[in-house]
Amino acid sequence: MLYGYMAYFDTPEALLSALRALKREGYRRLEALTPNPVEGIEEVLGGDGRIPWVAFFLGVLGAGLGLFLQVYTTLDYPHNAGGKPLLGWPAFIPVTFELTILTITVGIFLYLLYINGLPLAAHPAVRARDYLEVLLDRYGVFLYATDPRFDPEATKALLQALGAEVEEVRRD
Repeated sequence: MLYGYMAYFDTPEALLSALRALKREGYRRLEALTPNPVEGIEEVLGGDGRIPWVAFFLGVLGAGLGLFLQVYTTLDYPHNAGGKPLLGWPAFIPVTFELTILTITVGIFLYLLYINGLPLAAHPAVRARDYLEVLLDRYGVFLYATDPRFDPEATKALLQALGAEVEEVRRD
C-alpha cells in the first residue's frame, strides 16, 4: 500500500519553489525535510497559530493554580508571622511565577508531542531508500498519500516536472 512520495532536491531554492508550487496546486499534507535550516519554509508551509494561544491559556492556568494553592493553604492553615497580613500577595509572586513557567513548559511539550503524532517508533518515510541523504546534504519533500489532492500518477508527474527525483514509500 502506498504511503506517499519522497521527492529529493539538490538546493534549498528548488525545495522552496517546489513547496510553493505544491501549495498552489492545493496539496496540504506534506513535510519538508532539510539537513539545515532553510529560510522561508515557515512562510510557505505556514505555522501553527494555535501554539501561542495554548501557551497563553496554560500560563493563565498555571498562575491561577499557583495563587489558588497558596491562598487555600494560607486560609486553611493561618499563620501570623510578625504582624504581616494573612494574604500577603507579594510573597505569592515567586511561587506563582515558577508554577506558571512550569505549566507552560510541560503543557507545550505534551501538546507538541500530540500535534506531531509522537512518539512514533518508525515513520514509514524513514524507509525510503535515500532518506539519509536529506539528513546530510539534500532537501526533500514527503507528500502523504492521504492528501485529498493526491493522485499517484499526476502527483508523481508534478514532482518530476518540478525537478525532483521521486521515490515511492510503501507501508509494510
